[in-house]
Amino acid sequence: MKAGITFRDDSKVVRYEFALQEVGIEPVRIAPGRPASLDVVDGLLLTGGTDVNPARYGQKRGPETDEPDDERDEMETKLLREALAAGRPVLAICRGMQLFNVAQGGTLIQHLSSLDVHNQKMPAAERGRHGPAHAVIVAPHTRLATIVGEGEHAVNSRHHQAVERPGQGLVVPAVSSDGIIEALERTGDSFAIAVQWHPEDRILSNAADRRLFEAFRAAMEKG
Repeated sequence: MKAGITFRDDSKVVRYEFALQEVGIEPVRIAPGRPASLDVVDGLLLTGGTDVNPARYGQKRGPETDEPDDERDEMETKLLREALAAGRPVLAICRGMQLFNVAQGGTLIQHLSSLDVHNQKMPAAERGRHGPAHAVIVAPHTRLATIVGEGEHAVNSRHHQAVERPGQGLVVPAVSSDGIIEALERTGDSFAIAVQWHPEDRILSNAADRRLFEAFRAAMEKG
């Protein structure tokens, strides 16, 4: 199984590749300026990175929001729409979740006030074994619940933006204790899940995060 993996920074994509390889998925790098086609992959992974341009959801850029990377925004939006139209499995992480939402008409909170909870970086942590930052509550009767289990789960967290209004056709399967949307999933039969935390960083230490990648692989195998 092969998954296209979108990114901008070569130094940051390796941890996502590591997680994919841990569950038997071959990563195929897709970056701005490097032509790629979904014809050669079985699924699409949207990764973390800088902020989505607020112009894409009808807002002016706030002082804390990153300089736009329109080339990446456009590339990922195009690939996401192609993947969804073709029914290919999609897993979106952090910035990937935010783009997943914006591409379907949703909006974002440009800067959270609760950064002490949601932006906890662990640069010295061992790859695949990052510690938890806070808990999320996974709602019953959702696709995410069938994968990781409903109820409370500890997750890691390093983001300063979050989903404000979910896009068309999206439901919210998980929130944090302070009400921040922590996951999105698309209605319908195809696998299209987005999470705000970084499961790739806990692939070796957290069974629920590993099951998320295993479910991504299973969806690709199912076709």
